Amino acid sequence: MSRTNSHKISVCISCKHKGTACQPGYELIAKLREAIDSAGDAIPEDFEISGVACMAGCDRPCTVGYHSSRKATYLFGDIDPDTDIEDLVSFARQYAHLHDGWCSSFDRPGKLKKSTLARVPASLITLEPNTERMQ
Repeated sequence: MSRTNSHKISVCISCKHKGTACQPGYELIAKLREAIDSAGDAIPEDFEISGVACMAGCDRPCTVGYHSSRKATYLFGDIDPDTDIEDLVSFARQYAHLHDGWCSSFDRPGKLKKSTLARVPASLITLEPNTERMQ
């Protein structure tokens, strides 16, 4: 199977632990890239991992999003770069195999079962004319 960069993981680099200057996003990106690279062929698709300015999960740092064309998007909060890398890699493996990206919270690995901030369905554009409006 050819590997593509159609899957993306976005990590908030603005998130801070309350009362500190600690921004765990940078550390999380580095650890996640290393873990995804180490997984090799266990993950059938490449994942582009990048930092983003803000994903509005400020009360639950660090915030991580998974997205791909024609798949549901997931946003997770309360992610710790020291303890949650394995769950993030397991979800990447799972997400790559989901044709529409849809899974229940019970199917998500470890901490991601309870740290979901949002699941956004894939956007579908219909090209069929609305005959009711045309009359």
